[in-house]
Amino acid sequence: MDDDFGMDACQLAEAAAALPSQCPEYVLAGKIIPMSATTYRHLASIATLSLMMCLASTRTAAADTAPARQNPLLTESPLPYHLPPFEQINDEDFAPAFDQGMAEQLREVAAIADNPEKPTFDNTVVALERSGRLFDRATRVFGILNASLTNPTLQNLETATAPKFAAHQDAIRLNSALFARLSALHDAGDTLGLDPESARLLDRYYKDFVRSGAKLSDADKTTLKAFNAELAELSTRFSQNVLKEINASAVIVDTREELAGLSDAAITAAAAAAKAAGHEGKFAIRLTNTTGQPPLASLQNRAVRERVMTASLARGSHGGDYDNRAIVARLARLRAERATLLGYASHAALQLEEQTAGSVDTVNQMLAQLAPPAVANARREAADMQAIIDAEHGGFALGAADWDFYAEKVRRARYAFDETQLRPYYEIRHVLVDGVFYAATKLYGITFKERPDLKGYSPDMFVFEVFNADGSPLALFLGDYYARPNKRGGAWMNAYVPQNGLTGVKPVIANHLNIPKPPAGEPTLLTHDEVNTMFHEFGHALHGMFSAVKYPRFAGTSVPRDFVEYPSQVNEMWADWPEVLAHYAKHYQTGAPIPAELLAKVEAASKFNQGYGTTELVAANLIDQAWHQLRPDQVPGADGVLAFEAAALTKAGVDFPPVPPRYRSTYFSHVFAGGYSAGYYSYFWSEVLDADSVEWFKTHGGLTRANGDHFRSTILSRGGSRDALQMFRDFSGGEPDIKPLLVRRGLAEPAH
Repeated sequence: MDDDFGMDACQLAEAAAALPSQCPEYVLAGKIIPMSATTYRHLASIATLSLMMCLASTRTAAADTAPARQNPLLTESPLPYHLPPFEQINDEDFAPAFDQGMAEQLREVAAIADNPEKPTFDNTVVALERSGRLFDRATRVFGILNASLTNPTLQNLETATAPKFAAHQDAIRLNSALFARLSALHDAGDTLGLDPESARLLDRYYKDFVRSGAKLSDADKTTLKAFNAELAELSTRFSQNVLKEINASAVIVDTREELAGLSDAAITAAAAAAKAAGHEGKFAIRLTNTTGQPPLASLQNRAVRERVMTASLARGSHGGDYDNRAIVARLARLRAERATLLGYASHAALQLEEQTAGSVDTVNQMLAQLAPPAVANARREAADMQAIIDAEHGGFALGAADWDFYAEKVRRARYAFDETQLRPYYEIRHVLVDGVFYAATKLYGITFKERPDLKGYSPDMFVFEVFNADGSPLALFLGDYYARPNKRGGAWMNAYVPQNGLTGVKPVIANHLNIPKPPAGEPTLLTHDEVNTMFHEFGHALHGMFSAVKYPRFAGTSVPRDFVEYPSQVNEMWADWPEVLAHYAKHYQTGAPIPAELLAKVEAASKFNQGYGTTELVAANLIDQAWHQLRPDQVPGADGVLAFEAAALTKAGVDFPPVPPRYRSTYFSHVFAGGYSAGYYSYFWSEVLDADSVEWFKTHGGLTRANGDHFRSTILSRGGSRDALQMFRDFSGGEPDIKPLLVRRGLAEPAH
């Protein structure tokens, strides 16, 4: 490029570097240039621009001679088990991978739909199963990072792509020619001679397309597409608002004295969190995703407890950038309208049709059976706590902010121990290796070898290779256990790479928790609930690792929503199993086993506070069902969201202020952003199956290879390849019975 001074960009840039701060004239490339202020500013601006262009041209020239960087998402990972190469993936890799992946899959689908040959199971259904591998890989890795290590770039991309992904799904599910081929095969039925898993795959595809609107008119399909695009965008906004407000609504405390009752490690962490947020010298109590907050069990200062509970309950409902009330109302309205368009009475009716519960009436009956005894239990528990408050001359009525604190006092008085006595025996590594892995080895014969050569996306993560009893490779298992501000709340399992019988790919499975990371050099000591959560999530991991199906549509946890929690809840039983507990519950400093008398107290207190735990879950379930059993004209506007929620709880008799719902509507991510809409009851429904199964294990000898192999062969390896209730019958030999659940939760007396 030439400029007004007859020099190329790099010459001018070089000369500009020598410009003095003030100069009346300057010799430039042999020319004397008189320097008025205006001329100087003109030259400086040109020089600056030229410098930028010089640098850009230099980078371009270097790029021309250097090998082009390959987008790692566009090809299968070369790492063992196709573990995603997280260290090589950049944020900017996702958008082009999405675009290319969607284009490739639409070409594949068009080839299937327009195939001139007669439809067969292989050229239509199996071909669909094989399509979209690039798109699936890119979206799967994006989902992993956006949930666990998000940033504004990923969040903006999620917002931009959510409606595009919905449109992409619609382009496939609403393809008339493709549906015609599926219909022809479905109508042929038994004449195709398919094996049971293949027959189920055909049936599932056909129903998926029908439930997605394949039989609608063209005009109704257009309406449906608009619904789906807006629903995707709203769910994304809801989820992002919840995470952003969790980080923005930390409770700032001025003095260390106000945190009396918290451990030194917790106070140090609160000081660090405050400093990171720009409040050096103060303390920040960060919120978790549930209504209840862990520090409430220890904080002695009632005013601070009330501030924490108030902040938790107010999330998403007090104005500002993160208010979710309008989103809740619009989501509920759109879901109801979509259900009506598809021919269903409500969104709940649409969702429950494909679950093991089968109907709205079944779920309503279960919740009605649980609610009255749960609330009655909670009121008895509250009376015990109020008695302590009165004995201490507290002068106040028990509130939601006080429950956990006084529950611990009742526990100490009644059972002579508190939760903090357990923590020195629950060091995270011992719990994982000597507890979670040990139980899995005893039950299934599998073994674990750490792979420090393989990496996740965080230095806190670890990778284990898992082997079958015969030494053959089974899977990779990753753990990401620590909380981060850019990680969504809760605990979950992900299949980073699902098992695929068509390609022979073995699974890569990960567990994610949100355990507060202690200060450097200090051990990670878990609560009893966190130990249970580790065992629970590993139950999901086993479901993913043991998957042995032919078709990826059925792999791992691809089961009805109200069945997916069942195997994970069963795995919780081993956390307290005497042989397992004795193997991992050892003092982190001395190695001494947990005292027998302390274990006896834990067992004696196992049903303690179950009124609270059941009531908060029932309340959340009732909120979920209340929103999703509405007709479109019954959905309130944004200003009526909280009143609607309150009325639903009052109607069901669970409006007990000391026990708020586990989630309120405005931060209920499970149902407004996480795929559990009209399905949060799944935890209770799965617990019915779980409690029944625990009794089966106990009566058949407990922790044995024979029992583990039976559970693996009938449940864990099957994925979604068989009817879920039939798999339960295959395992247990009978029908589900709610009585063991009621006994476990202290809502019924055991049979004698």
